Amino acid sequence: MAGLLITLEGGEGAGKSTVLEALKAVLAEGGREVVCTREPGGTPEGEAIRELLLRPGQHLVPEAELLLMFAARAQLVRQVIRPALARGAAVLADRFTDASFAYQGGGRGLDTGHIAELERWAAGLRPDLTFLLDVGVAQGLARARSRGGEPDRIESEREEFFERVRAAYLARARAEPARFRVIDASQPAATVRDAAVAALREWLGTRP
Repeated sequence: MAGLLITLEGGEGAGKSTVLEALKAVLAEGGREVVCTREPGGTPEGEAIRELLLRPGQHLVPEAELLLMFAARAQLVRQVIRPALARGAAVLADRFTDASFAYQGGGRGLDTGHIAELERWAAGLRPDLTFLLDVGVAQGLARARSRGGEPDRIESEREEFFERVRAAYLARARAEPARFRVIDASQPAATVRDAAVAALREWLGTRP
């Protein structure tokens, strides 16, 4: 059984955690191993980088932010993702390289050519399937802030930043329709979950 890399992407408050658990259950049917990861993070080293990246009040220039994201990703790919794929597992990742194109490319305005080169060199993998949970910025931020607690460094950005992030995500989905499944995440959580599960089942059914 060939390994699969399936990613979940979306802005703040898109509801990725709920969908991830439902997709995990589908992928586990038939006894397939499922490995769940998150970005930035997923390894001890990556989690340390995550704390630095998200710490409120931390000042990082965009280039440093991008390189730290890919440092965590390189560790995750080599320590967790590639070994899992080699075992025939399904890897379900809460964000992957598309997030860098959206947040550091769209949000921060960094050159996407540089991001593509890092994707090729530091990650070296592209997802088999990507779910984009798309929700309007105002609604997504309201959901995220309703959870309480202090917003992290990225959650504290202005709405204009997240509008650019969303636009970049949607542009990538339009450019790669065979890989992306765009789910309307403005709907109730159960509806979003069921739509993602249906899309995954349909995709799995088309594979040889």
